[in-house]
Amino acid sequence: MPAPSPPSTQTETLADTLRPRISGTIHTDEMTRALYATDASMYTMVPVAVFVPETKTDVQTALSVAHEQGVPVLPRGGGSSLAGQGVNEALVIDFTNHLNRILEIDPEAQTARVEPGVTLDELNRAAAEHGLMVGPDPASANRATLGGMLANNSTGTHSIAYGNFIRHVREAEVLLADGTKTTVGPTDPATWQDKMRNDGLEGAIYRGLKALLADGGRKTIREDTPDHWRRNNGYRLEALLDDEPNLAKLLCGSEGTLAVTTELTCDLVAKPATTGLGVVHFESRDDALRAVTTVLDTDPSAVELFDGVAIERTQQTPGYAERLTFLEGTPGSVLITEYFADSDAEIDAALDTLEHTMADANRGYATVRVTDPDAIKNVWSIRKEGLGLLMGVDGDYKPWAFIEDASVPVEHLADYIDELSTFVDATDTRAAYYAHASAGCLHVRPFVNTKDETEVEKMTDIAKESLDLVKKYGGVVSSEHGDGVARGWANPEILGEDLYGLCQETKALFDPDGILNPGKVVDAPPMDENLRMGPEYETDPFRTELDFSEDGGFTGAIEKCNGNGACRKLRAGTMCPSFMATREEPDSTRGRANALRSALAGDLSEDALTGDDMHEVMDLCIQCKACKTECPSNVDMSKIKTEWLHHYWDDNAMPLRTRLFAHQPDAARWISGTPLASLVNWASGQTALRKAGEAVLGVSADRDLPPFARETFQQWFRRRPGTAHRNGTAGPRVVLFPDAFNAYHTPAPLRAAARVLEAVGHRVELPPADVGSGRTLLSKGLVPQAKRRARQTIDALHPLATEGVPIVGLEPSSLLTLRDEFFDLLPDDPRVEAVAESAYTFEEYVAEQVEAGTLDDVAWRGQGDVLLHGHCHQKALIGTAATERVLSTAGYDVDAVDAGCCGMAGAFGYEAEHVDVSTQMAELRLAPAVRQTSPDTRLAAPGFSCRSQIKDVTGRTAQHPAELLWDALRGAQ
Repeated sequence: MPAPSPPSTQTETLADTLRPRISGTIHTDEMTRALYATDASMYTMVPVAVFVPETKTDVQTALSVAHEQGVPVLPRGGGSSLAGQGVNEALVIDFTNHLNRILEIDPEAQTARVEPGVTLDELNRAAAEHGLMVGPDPASANRATLGGMLANNSTGTHSIAYGNFIRHVREAEVLLADGTKTTVGPTDPATWQDKMRNDGLEGAIYRGLKALLADGGRKTIREDTPDHWRRNNGYRLEALLDDEPNLAKLLCGSEGTLAVTTELTCDLVAKPATTGLGVVHFESRDDALRAVTTVLDTDPSAVELFDGVAIERTQQTPGYAERLTFLEGTPGSVLITEYFADSDAEIDAALDTLEHTMADANRGYATVRVTDPDAIKNVWSIRKEGLGLLMGVDGDYKPWAFIEDASVPVEHLADYIDELSTFVDATDTRAAYYAHASAGCLHVRPFVNTKDETEVEKMTDIAKESLDLVKKYGGVVSSEHGDGVARGWANPEILGEDLYGLCQETKALFDPDGILNPGKVVDAPPMDENLRMGPEYETDPFRTELDFSEDGGFTGAIEKCNGNGACRKLRAGTMCPSFMATREEPDSTRGRANALRSALAGDLSEDALTGDDMHEVMDLCIQCKACKTECPSNVDMSKIKTEWLHHYWDDNAMPLRTRLFAHQPDAARWISGTPLASLVNWASGQTALRKAGEAVLGVSADRDLPPFARETFQQWFRRRPGTAHRNGTAGPRVVLFPDAFNAYHTPAPLRAAARVLEAVGHRVELPPADVGSGRTLLSKGLVPQAKRRARQTIDALHPLATEGVPIVGLEPSSLLTLRDEFFDLLPDDPRVEAVAESAYTFEEYVAEQVEAGTLDDVAWRGQGDVLLHGHCHQKALIGTAATERVLSTAGYDVDAVDAGCCGMAGAFGYEAEHVDVSTQMAELRLAPAVRQTSPDTRLAAPGFSCRSQIKDVTGRTAQHPAELLWDALRGAQ
């Protein structure tokens, strides 16, 4: 990528003109421009500037000024575009921050009126209250915006049922290239004539379109438009042939090249009453494809291919492999076949028909039925994230998007793929094949190294072969992902000279000066230009303290980010809490990865890697680890930030507060259990001293710091009556790992855990020496010190691990460090694996005992409702299933709430400058969920920080699951 040079005179003139006239924000700095230089494609183009409008008037002002000054303009949504249509050397207007409202839902008319920045998931959530939804359903629904869906003419898994967005758009409020505001919708002849009489650009467009049709254009459109229904190449000029032409339909698939949408109205469809899946298994991909027409005879709502390469990748991906419960054996491909119905009985009948039809045709070797709603959701989640899973591969060979959008009539799909795969294989290229079999569109992803010039040439050869085959079989090269840069070059050939000429004329009518996202749809550059990581791309060497060998180095770990934008989702899951709170691109995992990659590639100023702008980008990453599993590419930004912080402190002075928080366990060990504890606790409650602490150290005066325990857990454990007798019992040994948070601040959970384990017949021991995870050191980037701590801990725990003694911990962030970061800190120490294999969270260990039947005789008397909030590290690395299992076994009715991150994140929530955003994170979902519970509902949270945040924000007290288990045992006793 060409470096974002200092703002040019053009950029500064634009910004200076706009700033006094807008309420939004215009960014001209190199960092922000670099973050918007990429989308989810393999392309990069540095913006002139980035504009985040607050109002429609802002957008109109910006467009008018840009038109006057000749600055190109690119309207942008979530930046999840795959063909490069979301990048340009232009004023990029990001609609997602503020212009994201649902203005109206009309249940009777079954329509929605929205601003372009609202995401599909948000609209569907609101529409669901009326039993409605949007028909087209792209895989990127949790970050794709309605404006982007219009511009892309999106469709998705259910395209055979609902088609492309062009079938659903009613009208749009738009700005023309000169800033003229107008509304486009169904237009009868009289209204068209009235429009033609208008002065300015709007009148010229209507007059020009009529002339275009009269001058042979109508005949060309009828004869040359590809017959295949699932098409996106060029402009949808056939919309002009309707009795009442609707220019909103013409905008579908126009990629922001004809007008800028500021509001749109679309149709909604009824949500199906119930659904069911039949996952048909095949020995090979070809077998599956040749069975598609047979499956379609059963009238499904969707048929999706999930091929062997995607299955293999999913099986290798943490957080996904264990979810492949719908597979039998090792299929070469499966067809995920869905049916809509009004009742479960109708679903069963449809699946019966599918099974009988496949058996009669001798197709497939198994059909797995999936009818449970949660299980169905899991299957679709796996399918939808398949793209990112494939993209998140290590090394330079990436499955880039350039022929993935081709679509042919379904009866020719198997032959097209057979011939294409033969050509791809002959080039010694691996490829993945999956997605919309029912619509004749497989997402074919060849693995190409765009850093290698020879590989780039091979890429263009494969694209040309795909084009030839698509023409042979009567299809199109663009069917839902757009033309952009990846396929815009093919439009003259796929459309023919005359129809392509009409597309050029249409562009000229709407955009005479060529400022609206130029170079897309028509007059596109060659597909091998503007590559994000092309032959000229190289990065500076980067020595690391942590081990990144499995990622191909630090740069390789960053380059795993393909820009898919899953970190921009707003509600489900945990990733990315900072983006959910701020909705700012720099605060997403993608934004951070792009910033670091740009710095390492020399696309930013020389000192950018550890400069102030980079610190601002990295600052709100709370190292929750959610991206390690929720990111389809498994970008581990927590680990990346730890390494980056280490280098940042090499170049920048470390504040005292950072040192204090990093060494908090040492301070707690020194203070807790001594007379100092009472004194320090008293002092921390004094208003004057709290304010002084904020002024001097930056520790928030509004937060209640965790008190130091007057008696530490270790002191209690050794002093309690009968300790010697218990240590001499013959029960199974277990070592309780005393993390600093619980041991020195809130010993009650550790005491409860010890009592539970002893009550069920275990011999509880403490480690022979002080141990620690180094969690606080890692969070602040003190990696060498964390290494020393890890080695000390391994020295103490390894002898126990070799004896087969389980090591059980209560704090997920501490215990799981032994199973995660210790491998990165001590990659050459074989003892780490032995310790990791012996390390359990408390709930994991108890759940294992439950599973083994060793607790069958235990009489639990837990009762009542429990709202469970899992710790982020727990959810990312092991999930909450074990916690749910043990609490349910104890008699509780457990609701594991999907509430994202609590926002405390260790020291983060106590730092004065972070308190507001920390609270925002909690208020997104967790705090409301807690407030909605009955006062009688008990709150469970394994994480120390989570319990602290719940207390601070809601006033409610959460307990560790160990405390609830001890209560259940005491109730039995």
